[in-house]
Amino acid sequence: MKRILLLGPILFASVLTVLTFVKYDFLKSLGWHPINDPTFDWPSGLALGSYGWVMTATFIVSGILMALLAFRLFLDLQPAPASKVGTTLFVFAGLALATLAFTTDPTIRTTPATWHGRLHDLSFVLLGLTLFPAMIVLGFAFRQNEKWKNLSTYTWLTLALAAPAFALKGAAFYVFLLAILVWNEVVAVRLNKT
Repeated sequence: MKRILLLGPILFASVLTVLTFVKYDFLKSLGWHPINDPTFDWPSGLALGSYGWVMTATFIVSGILMALLAFRLFLDLQPAPASKVGTTLFVFAGLALATLAFTTDPTIRTTPATWHGRLHDLSFVLLGLTLFPAMIVLGFAFRQNEKWKNLSTYTWLTLALAAPAFALKGAAFYVFLLAILVWNEVVAVRLNKT
């Protein structure tokens, strides 16, 4: 089970990269540009058009794997308020990632927003509102556990790098995505060693 959790961030990054190249022209037709406007309908726009089901499935599988990683982390950490709150928020972040499977609406459109587009947007907001606080609290939980202590500062530094990159958008969004995926993988690797 622990080895499967290693696949979540790798799967997400791999599908995102491959689909971006495969759907490059489609993404550009939506208004996306890899440098000037990298968050314009990306990565959510990958769920639109041909092969969109691949991104939809990736949101679901990656979100479930993140939630399972959080639950496994809960079992590994010493029972304490910080570990309970941190892993609970982390589970909710995984579930929010999974619900990004509700198909987004293209930003440029002539039709009103759809119910699934609104749910997608809400899921994105919930992902930020749960993942960032989870990382703050997990930093404290790691500090209280000898096996995890050295990941405490790393977790907070990752958040300090990722949060501004998330807010800045633009090409900085790649930094946010990479930092969060690497942090998830580091946590999964550590769990796999325990």
